[in-house]
Amino acid sequence: MPIRFTHANRKILTLSILIGVITGIIAGSLQFIIAHHHREIQLERLFTEINSNFEHYFSELHTTTDLLQPLTLNSCEDVASELTSRAAFSVNVRAFLLVRDQNAFCSSATGALDVPLVDLIPGIDVSKKLDMVILPGTPMMPDTPAIGIWYQNPFDDQHGVFASININLTPALITSSLQDNYQGIALAIGDRGISTFSNRLISLRDFAGQSVHHAAIDSLPLSLWMYAERWTPQDIQLALLPALMAGLLAGLLSALLLHRRLRPGRDIVQAIKHDHFYVVYQPVVDASTLRVSGAEVLLRWKHPTKGDISPNTFIPRAEAQKLMVPLTQHLFRLIARDGDALQSVLPAGTKLGINIATGHLHAASFTEDLDWLAASLPAQHFSIVLEITERNMLKHGEAVTLFNRLHEKGYEIAIDDFGTGHSALIYLERFTLDYLKIDRAFVNAIDMDTMSSPVLDTVLMLAKRLNMRTVAEGVETAEQAKWLRARGVHYLQGYYFCRPMTLAQLLNWQPPPFFSQLQG
Repeated sequence: MPIRFTHANRKILTLSILIGVITGIIAGSLQFIIAHHHREIQLERLFTEINSNFEHYFSELHTTTDLLQPLTLNSCEDVASELTSRAAFSVNVRAFLLVRDQNAFCSSATGALDVPLVDLIPGIDVSKKLDMVILPGTPMMPDTPAIGIWYQNPFDDQHGVFASININLTPALITSSLQDNYQGIALAIGDRGISTFSNRLISLRDFAGQSVHHAAIDSLPLSLWMYAERWTPQDIQLALLPALMAGLLAGLLSALLLHRRLRPGRDIVQAIKHDHFYVVYQPVVDASTLRVSGAEVLLRWKHPTKGDISPNTFIPRAEAQKLMVPLTQHLFRLIARDGDALQSVLPAGTKLGINIATGHLHAASFTEDLDWLAASLPAQHFSIVLEITERNMLKHGEAVTLFNRLHEKGYEIAIDDFGTGHSALIYLERFTLDYLKIDRAFVNAIDMDTMSSPVLDTVLMLAKRLNMRTVAEGVETAEQAKWLRARGVHYLQGYYFCRPMTLAQLLNWQPPPFFSQLQG
C-alpha cells in the first residue's frame, strides 16, 4: 500500500508543478504582451512625431523653392544675391541651384556655372516633377552626406530648382532619448540612407531586419526608419514577477484540489463499496452452428455524478493504484450474483470469458479467488475462460506453473486483443493457450481493399498450427462474418450479433434473424 500512496503523491506533485509552470507562463506572457504593447504605442507615438517634423520641414522647403522658380528666367548675375540670401535663411540648406534647360546655371554657394544637372548630380531625374537622391557629399562639404531634392518648374519642365540639404537628425535623437530601448533612425531613398549610426551613407539592407517602424514621408520618395530593441530586459523582468506569483499560487491550489480528488484509490474503493460498478455480457456465437456458445463479461462503472466512465479510463487507473485485485474480486462477486439468472438464458456449457489483469494473475490469492467464483456458479453449467491482455508482461516462470495448474482445474486461457500488444508472439511461444482472440482492427480491415487480409490469414494459419481455437472480435457486418466463417474462425463476437447487455437486457434478448444472411 505505501507504493500506491507514493505513486499518487508523485502524480499530484507532477501535475501541480505542470499546472503551476503553465499558469506562470501564461501570466508572464500576458504581462509581457501588455508591456510590449505599451512600449509599441510609445514608439509609434515617437515615430509619428519625428515623421511629422520631417514632413513639416520639407513642406516649408517646397514653399521656399516655389518662390525661387521665377528666378530661373533671369541671369545668375541678376538673381545671385537673392538666391544666396534665401539659402542663408533656409534651415539646413547647403545650396540652391537654379536650372534652365536642364543646365545648372546659378548656385547660391559658388555663383554662375553652366553644367547639365544630371552630370553634376548623378541619379537625379529632371523629367519628374519631384525627385530626390542621397549624396555622399557636396563640393563644399565632400565628407558629409546630404539629400538632394529637385523641384520642376510647374510652367516649364526644362526649368527648376535643386536644393542640397544637410539633414540634421540630432533633434530627433534628443526627442527620443527618453526611450531606453531606442537605437536610432534613418532617412532613406531606395536602399541608401543617412542615419544616426554613422556619419557616412549606410545600406538599409544591413539594418532593415532591426527596424520596428518605417513609412514614407508624405508626398516624397523618402522613407523614415526607426530602430529599437523588440524585447527589452525591463519587459522580461516585469513579466517574471507575476509569472512567479501566479505559478506558485496555481501550483499550490492545484496540489490541494488534486490531493482531494486523486487520493490513492479513494474513488475506485468508494465505487466498489457503494456498488457503482456493474457487469454487461456480450454473447459469443459458434461460427459453425450460429448458436450462442459463450459470453464475454465486461465491467462497467456508473459514476453518481460523472456518468459512465470508460474502462479505458478506470482500468489503467486501477492498475496504477494497485487496485486490480480488489476490483477483479468485486467483478467475481457480481458475476456470482447473476449466476442463477444467467443459467436461465445461456445454454449448458456456456463459456464465460473474464478479463484478468496480470497484477491479479500473479497475486497470491488468485487461484483461491477463481475457485470461489467457480464454486459460486451453477454446477456444471458454465466453464470459465481467462482472457489475458498484453498490457503488461507476464512473469514467465510463474505463469508457466500457474497455467498448468489452471488447466488441471479445468479453466481455459485466451490471449485477448491479439496483435495489438508488444508481447503477442512471445506469449504464443512461451505458454500453452487455448484461444486466440483476434483484435477488431484486423476484422475491420476485411471490408477494405487493403493488405490487412493477408495478415489476418497468417494469424489464422498460425493459430491452426498451434491447435488454438480462434475468436473474432468486433464483427459488425454480414460480409465480415461470412469471410471469417469461410476461413475457419471458430467463434464470432461483435455488434452484428449483439452489443454488450446488462443482465436485465440479456434476459429479454432474442437472437437476431441473421442466419439466412450468413447462410445465403
